[in-house]
Amino acid sequence: MNNKLYPFERNRYYPGKMLTSADFQAEQDYHVNKTRFMNSLFYGAGIVCGLGVFSLDDLSVLVESGVAIDGTGREIVVDNSVVKKLSAIEGFDSLTGNVATLCVRFKEDPVHSVYSVSHKDSEKEYEFNRIAEGYELFLVDRKAHRDYELETEFLMRETVFKSENYHAEVVMPAVASKGRNIRFTLEVKKLSDEDVRFSSRGILEIPGFATADGASEMEIGAEDLRLTKGAVWHRDYWITAQDTPITETNVILKSGSMTAFENDAAMTAVQSFTVKLRLTEDSPLEIVNNEIGRMNLEMRSIGGEKNAILLADIQITKTDSSYLIDSIEDAGVRRNIASPAQELLRNHYIEYFDKDVELTAPRAYERHSSSSRGTVREGDGMPEIATGVLEIPLGRNARLGDVRYSGEIAHGLGKGNVYVEVGYEYITEDRSLGGNAKSTVYGNPELFATQTDDMINVETAVRVLNDKGSFVVAARLLRNVDFLVLTFRWVAIKFPAGNDLELIEDYYDKSITAETPTVTMGTKESHYFGVRFNNMKACSITYELTAPGSGEISADGIYTAPGKEGVYEIHIYCTDMPVICTYAYAIVKRREHMDEIADASKAEAALDAESRME
Repeated sequence: MNNKLYPFERNRYYPGKMLTSADFQAEQDYHVNKTRFMNSLFYGAGIVCGLGVFSLDDLSVLVESGVAIDGTGREIVVDNSVVKKLSAIEGFDSLTGNVATLCVRFKEDPVHSVYSVSHKDSEKEYEFNRIAEGYELFLVDRKAHRDYELETEFLMRETVFKSENYHAEVVMPAVASKGRNIRFTLEVKKLSDEDVRFSSRGILEIPGFATADGASEMEIGAEDLRLTKGAVWHRDYWITAQDTPITETNVILKSGSMTAFENDAAMTAVQSFTVKLRLTEDSPLEIVNNEIGRMNLEMRSIGGEKNAILLADIQITKTDSSYLIDSIEDAGVRRNIASPAQELLRNHYIEYFDKDVELTAPRAYERHSSSSRGTVREGDGMPEIATGVLEIPLGRNARLGDVRYSGEIAHGLGKGNVYVEVGYEYITEDRSLGGNAKSTVYGNPELFATQTDDMINVETAVRVLNDKGSFVVAARLLRNVDFLVLTFRWVAIKFPAGNDLELIEDYYDKSITAETPTVTMGTKESHYFGVRFNNMKACSITYELTAPGSGEISADGIYTAPGKEGVYEIHIYCTDMPVICTYAYAIVKRREHMDEIADASKAEAALDAESRME
């Protein structure tokens, strides 16, 4: 069967054209293939809805109704739930293992036999008048029908250990978004049938990133794994890409830090590696969309068409004459398609999960009463502001000197010291606007009394209830009025206080230190100078050499020694706070001199040991 849907060719109609069955078939193929082509690009292969698999008894399974799309874009519709004995499903007799994968695929059958009017003696007397699109279920051995995963440049893999029994590697994205979280994964796969325990431990140096504790290195490892052949174990590590000016950084397996054990016996692990990652201002979504958009049609078709949709793995116990269904598992087998029709529901559910935000204590806001109609504005490092409208009823016989009070109004800024100001709000006729205009007077309204007759002379006072997050307004009439209600505009302001006030930086107990203040290294060798943050959050770091000819230092702290011996100084400081700084030193010697020093140290240690024994 040829599953290639393109290039597309459609009928061209012209006067007098004689149409044959081939022309009508071409007409159908054009529209059908166009739909399937777009299905495969927009949705891919997977389950749109339904198609759950359940065990009814020890011998039978239930497959729910549902819809799937295969690799060539064909819609597979199971219109009604179906019950099948496992032994009656195609492929059961060919199973060789105890775990089978239940699959569904597209199937079409000719139906509706009719008499062929124009048939000849040598041709069929009857033809099928329709093609019914349907499906069929079948079984294969587990992993015999897994999809081919296309390798792209989005993920990078570096091996940290490999033997006849285990293969361990670090998996990481090639691009990170500045200021956002990124995941590294340690992946361990079992290669043999041998019953071997595996443990490993190593240190990744991550300049340009920070762990949750603000460190620039992290420990990775696995403890006492005992896997079966083909099984894969994962451990995830989340770090944050620093928001720095640099556009590239390196991830380094610290030299000599990787250790591995099989059944407690030490094994040879990878000594070191360096991987270059790109840092970008693009969001994670933009990074992913750019990567996916690079795949051309040839790349998409590398793995062949996926014409079978995997539904579930079924664990079976076989006997000489029968079988039993032990369990059904669809996790890791079933692949669902994200349907655009469910986007609103999906967004609602996804709000319960957000890994890419800084966790803070939830903050509660009081609801405004109907009389205040307030709104709240917040901003990072800015005062919080709330505003609204309140009304004070006067009654029918309010006179000069009378005092009236508003109800208790919640300003919505929470408890604490809040400043509240109120102004008298009134409406006047404005000829320049050709209608009425609303005005608000804060302070003493008597100063504007000569400009309008619509203003009421009134003085106000505000009582702020700090421990309740609310306030009450009092108004005293300065002349007799006929109004029944006075309307005021209120504004509440809450400034940061105490430890929240960050207008002046306090450097007293903040400092940085080099993780390795002094290092001895050979000429032209490289070393990463990591930084520890003391009593402060991780920030952008700048490295610079204090003297010319001292070698080279990258923006992310990787120092490369010059070709001559000497002691070289590296100045390390916070980019935005240069007063917070430290120094590191590289003692550079030629390799032969370092070997002589190492041999002399060993000899001295041996003499000390002998003297202690005597």
